[in-house]
Amino acid sequence: MSDAALDRLWAPWRMAYIAGGGESKGPRNFIAYADGSADDRGNLVVQRTDRSIVILNRFPYNNGHLLIAPRRTAAELDELSEGELLDLQTTLARMIAILRQTMRPDGFNVGLNLGRAAGAGLPEHLHWHVVPRWNGDVNFMTAVGDARVIVQSLDELWLLLRRALELPTE
Repeated sequence: MSDAALDRLWAPWRMAYIAGGGESKGPRNFIAYADGSADDRGNLVVQRTDRSIVILNRFPYNNGHLLIAPRRTAAELDELSEGELLDLQTTLARMIAILRQTMRPDGFNVGLNLGRAAGAGLPEHLHWHVVPRWNGDVNFMTAVGDARVIVQSLDELWLLLRRALELPTE
């Protein structure tokens, strides 16, 4: 097969993850982004409510992978107030509706890993993962190449979601 026949998959944002041995070099929780004083676009912050924050996963499992976290550090569900729990679940439902409207997935994986043993990358700050799924999205690249193909840049996704939420993009 000639080189001209090969498709190239460009995912330059993954280099930070690979070079770091699979560890993010960013903040160890989401509090750094909670107050809104930082660069939302650069930090991939999609939305804030009074009690929650929505961030694009910098190392997504699939296109549209979101993280939804409380705006204060909490490691366990029982550390959250009823108001925080309600806000987080309302935000979760709204973001699924926005992803459904803008990206048309066939389904979703929604998960919460509590504790390092459960796979939590930030065990001190709980957060929900929202992963849109499409029929056939696990293909030969995942099965054979141990790689995922993400078809949209994080910046394009950020713009798409901010516009759908009718939030500023500048």
